[in-house]
Amino acid sequence: METNHNSYLALFLLALVAVGFALAPLGAAWLWAKFFSPNKPGKDKNAIYECGLESKGDAWIHFRSEYYLYAIIFLVFDVETIFLLPFAVSFGGLSVGAFVAMVVFLGLLVEGLVWAWRKGILTWK
Repeated sequence: METNHNSYLALFLLALVAVGFALAPLGAAWLWAKFFSPNKPGKDKNAIYECGLESKGDAWIHFRSEYYLYAIIFLVFDVETIFLLPFAVSFGGLSVGAFVAMVVFLGLLVEGLVWAWRKGILTWK
């Protein structure tokens, strides 16, 4: 039995072209900066600023963790709708096992919603 190595050669060439496609602009930018861009460091060029203004004080600010929890809960229930759509479209042609699986899925989501509600996560302060 003879194996055909041409399929692996095509995969290797495809991977090589993909890596080259990603690295070619980086290499061209590096060469341009090395040979054509002037290197004139100075006080103004090396200054750290944001939006043209000198920074004042510490950049770290206190960010409330409730925002993260609210966003994560939103994502959970947003993804739920993605899983419910195929079920709703093919509801008539599904078996009882698929219906039970969807009821268990919805039960877990409702349990998560009740838990978040009781913990006070959904209360905007």
